[in-house]
Amino acid sequence: MTATVAEPRAASPAPLRNGYRFELVKLLSQWRIRLLLLVCWLGPAAFVAVVSLQSSLPTDTVFGRWMNATGWAGSLVVLDFACTWALPLLTSLVAGDVFAVEDRLGTWRHLLVAVRSPRRIFVAKSLASLTVILLLVIGLTASGIAGGLAAVGNGQLVGLDGRIIAPGDAASTVLLAWACALAPTLAFAAVGLLGSIVLGRSPMGLLMPALLALVLQLAQLLPLPAAVRLALPSEGFLAWRGLFTAPVQTGPLLIGLAVSLAWAVVATALAYRLFLRRDFTDLNYDGSARNILSGVLPLTALTVLAYGVIVVATPATGSGIEQAKVQDSLGTAFAHLYRLQTRELGRPDVTEAQLQASASCDKGGSRVADEGPGNDWRCVVSWHLPGATALGNAIYQLDITSDGRFIADGDGPKEVNGYFQVRTPIGDAPNPLWQFDVNIDLLTSTVKG
Repeated sequence: MTATVAEPRAASPAPLRNGYRFELVKLLSQWRIRLLLLVCWLGPAAFVAVVSLQSSLPTDTVFGRWMNATGWAGSLVVLDFACTWALPLLTSLVAGDVFAVEDRLGTWRHLLVAVRSPRRIFVAKSLASLTVILLLVIGLTASGIAGGLAAVGNGQLVGLDGRIIAPGDAASTVLLAWACALAPTLAFAAVGLLGSIVLGRSPMGLLMPALLALVLQLAQLLPLPAAVRLALPSEGFLAWRGLFTAPVQTGPLLIGLAVSLAWAVVATALAYRLFLRRDFTDLNYDGSARNILSGVLPLTALTVLAYGVIVVATPATGSGIEQAKVQDSLGTAFAHLYRLQTRELGRPDVTEAQLQASASCDKGGSRVADEGPGNDWRCVVSWHLPGATALGNAIYQLDITSDGRFIADGDGPKEVNGYFQVRTPIGDAPNPLWQFDVNIDLLTSTVKG
């Protein structure tokens, strides 16, 4: 009688939670990640607290002119900066290196022996990098809010249409704005994963999200058609501004979220597919031109597809900046801020309906079409006070950027929109009608006040 020898069983892959925990510990043990966490959790609070107490404020930034009026403005200044530079850079330093580090150290064979599943390695690394990015974003959010509230307090916020937002509403809207910024952050993180896999040990993989952000920033400066602008993943970093108008500018916001999430899904799927197909026995792997094209072409096709859908499904035409929109937006913001000025000066209150504020705008004279961005917009605002026979008039110079934001600069009469100090509950502040920010909805044909 011969004894039967049992065949050795194939080793099962390591549990996903173990791999995730291992990858998370690896990331958090890096001095670079620890430094980023420290900066994100402490830096915004210190910046907002110091700047909010200064007499000179960053008025060129959205909500910067209101930093010494409410703590919520400081968090939005941090959000604007984070969306422009910080979040793409953070995704580069975390997601852009999570796979490439194994190529540089030559540890793929050890990791494959320990985990025994390329699929679980990909999922564990992706989840670990996502966790770290979320910790960084939460730190930016909490730190900016804490610094502003500690330095200035829980005051009312002036929206991007001049309306007054109560502290409770401001709190929920600011948190929602930060939440909306997560979608484009995920898109750039997915591009970082893709670059880390495609380019291997090359440092270019680490820079992919940052380079993409730079290219898109340059593109956003151009007078692009509104449909092209909305089809880019970077638009999600700007669309949160529409939360601070009434009604909320939901069109650009929803499109920005949808485009960003589509980029996140497609880029992650491409990264997953290329990761499973790569040869882990090649210790000198530095990517290939074929893999680079395999990543670039689908994302380019996605942008073209998004552009086509936006053109068909929305009323987006041209730059989206039209004379009627500018006039309606300026008239609405002026009416809201006129009431604020009236209260601060102790005058009898009036309503927007009583004021009947309207604006007449011209861009660059009679030979220039009254549309598109530029700093050559000149407007005259007219309004009516109860009991007065004559209309009031005020002149404004407008600097409109291609993303729909404009700064209205008062040009007389001095007693209406000139520079002077008014007394507020928190101390002296500049005349609210002197300079203010407005955000135009690039999708609508008119703006309702």
